[in-house]
Amino acid sequence: MLKNIAREQYTEAIRMAWPAVLESVFVSLAGIIDTLMVSSMGTYAVAATGLILQPKYLSLSFFFAINVAVSALVARRLGQNNRRNANQVLVTSVAVVILLCIALTVITVIFADPLIVICGSNVDTHEGAVIYFRVIQIGMIFNVLSLVINAAQRGAGNTKIAMVTNVTSSIVNIIFNYLLIGGNFGFPKWGLFGAAFATVLGTVFACGMSIHSLFKKDSYVSIPYILEEKIKPDFEAFNAIQKLGANILFENWAMRVGFMTTAVLAARLGTDQFAAYQVGMNILSLGFAFGDGMQVAAVSLIGKSLGQQKPDLAKTYGHACQLIGVVISVIFAMVLFVGGRTLNQFFFADESVIEMGVMIARFVAVIVLFQISQIIYGGCLRGAGDVKYTLVVALISVTIIRPILTWVLTSVFSLGLVGIWLGVLSDQLTRFTLLRIRFHQGKWVEYKI
Repeated sequence: MLKNIAREQYTEAIRMAWPAVLESVFVSLAGIIDTLMVSSMGTYAVAATGLILQPKYLSLSFFFAINVAVSALVARRLGQNNRRNANQVLVTSVAVVILLCIALTVITVIFADPLIVICGSNVDTHEGAVIYFRVIQIGMIFNVLSLVINAAQRGAGNTKIAMVTNVTSSIVNIIFNYLLIGGNFGFPKWGLFGAAFATVLGTVFACGMSIHSLFKKDSYVSIPYILEEKIKPDFEAFNAIQKLGANILFENWAMRVGFMTTAVLAARLGTDQFAAYQVGMNILSLGFAFGDGMQVAAVSLIGKSLGQQKPDLAKTYGHACQLIGVVISVIFAMVLFVGGRTLNQFFFADESVIEMGVMIARFVAVIVLFQISQIIYGGCLRGAGDVKYTLVVALISVTIIRPILTWVLTSVFSLGLVGIWLGVLSDQLTRFTLLRIRFHQGKWVEYKI
């Protein structure tokens, strides 16, 4: 009987996870292809696009927090068979996202110049990075609307819509990168501006598809249902979102501080070193993509199970997602260890930069073994509402251990890129250890949201 139940749960976990994993991996691959296309302009262009990632994700951290809260709440309401409240969560979150996005767009566009300076730009990279950042931020509204709608759909068990929209967005991005970066087929040669514009065009397509998904009759979160029931933004729904989202936001901020500090320290090593670091981070993002896809399945399945008052089922789904993640991480690590040189040869012609990349790829091969698992453990805890603990873990690991150790290794011991990646490894190992302990204690299934 237990074997049958376990088999059913693994099957359900895979059914939920494969669209999310495919989506995350494809988006990550598109980011790598994006970097590859930008690299045709030189290492300065790779470094310039890398500089904007931290301020970009710092502004997106508000929306990532809202999205996790929305997915967890919609999944819990689905388990409770409370469709009206699930749709109230969507309507309320969309209203919050629009207002917040307008404010953040104005602030980041106006202060783009000093933000990029803080991130470690130099004479080679500053102007291109500022242009790229401003275009991305102006088009942010399309991205965040698509993200919040997809988050609600994931919570309702529909992981395929997010896959379709993001894959489409990535394809549009790649096509217009080719047309606009180098000016092919009669299109203008816009360089970095063209790369940013192509990214925004991709998010416009994704946003349209996400909105269209809400008009389908079989959609649990649905515009026709919202109009029929006259559902409006609701304070109770807002309170539930902010209660979960605030802790997740602080967690994201804590992580961004650590990530940005690492990026600044890497940028100070030089343009070539930072370009190699940035390609390494793109490769590491593939590991995140695998983990994030499994995390999406964990949040939805655990939220629904807890809504049905089935904590043991929630734990089993968590274990199922974790085991699948371990298998993925081992395979990915082997590919990186064997193919690190080949990967870097796609990006760089200079042998010295390729050697840096090979060293980084070997670090990443070890890091992903901990990274994918800790992402899934964290998703299980957040999906259940145990967001204060994940915040504390982020503060300890990413905000304190990672930047301090990285600074000591690079500035005191002059280890350069080796010091940077030892800092990243220490962070991932710490998060893996602390989140694993919490997951196996099992108290996270007792939270009410």
